[in-house]
Amino acid sequence: MNARDRFQGYGFLAAAMVLVGSTVVASKIIGAGMPPFTATALRFALALPCFAVLMAGTGARVPRLGRRDWMLLAAQAIAGSVGYTTLLIAGLQRASAVDGGIILGTLPLVSAGIAMLLLGERPGKATLGAIAVAAAGVALMARGGGSADTPASWTGNALILGAVVCEGLFILLNKRLHVPVPPLALSTVMAGFGLAFSALASVTEAPWSLTFSSSAMMAVGYYALVPTVGGFLLWYAGAARVRGAEAALFTALAPTCAVLLAATVLGETVTAAQALGMGCVLAGVLWQAVAARASPG
Repeated sequence: MNARDRFQGYGFLAAAMVLVGSTVVASKIIGAGMPPFTATALRFALALPCFAVLMAGTGARVPRLGRRDWMLLAAQAIAGSVGYTTLLIAGLQRASAVDGGIILGTLPLVSAGIAMLLLGERPGKATLGAIAVAAAGVALMARGGGSADTPASWTGNALILGAVVCEGLFILLNKRLHVPVPPLALSTVMAGFGLAFSALASVTEAPWSLTFSSSAMMAVGYYALVPTVGGFLLWYAGAARVRGAEAALFTALAPTCAVLLAATVLGETVTAAQALGMGCVLAGVLWQAVAARASPG
């Protein structure tokens, strides 16, 4: 692969992670004008037809799966599609988007922790140290974050961390499938299951009796079409042009972009404690990435 293709891949990956970071700001806007399950159902109602058109246009197919794999896919959708989105929106109703962006950065380390607890993987000292540094960063941010307009909220931060745990479970469950599902087919299945589960749960919110703000509706449309569909296309276009280890490093851009967008778009203030907490999270992720590259396995 030539240098031009590689740098083009870097650009696609960076753009995809900027879009991922923007979902924190979009979720903050959505949370101010729409309940979480209803917003999640609308997100997938808009995204699913787009994925279906992409599958039809590319000839992609869902492979034949056994009952166990279908159950795992359903569990993935509950965790990664519905759980992540609803908990993120609910958390951002109580906490700042800056906090949300920082906690989003713990995903690689949360995933490692889940693998330790559920799969019995034996972590190395570097992994344990990276998790400890990132955890200290989140604790520092939660203790000293917030401003007069958006005070620090342990409840909100806990919900956002729960969203990250759900996304970590999504990653873990995907590795347990007996039959690998191609990315586009997997995204389409997740959108279908996500729509079904979130639409059912949204009945508890009685959306037919509510009035939604135009800003919340626009944010849902943005979330569904730009980061969900557009981010998928950008990420896999970039990943096809670079090595896996290189692609993984770009995920660190998402929390940084989320914090910067929260400050510029929403006008939130980044406190010294939040900045230090973000530094700890990024340091932990970098530590883990370097250790993984140096590992002989």
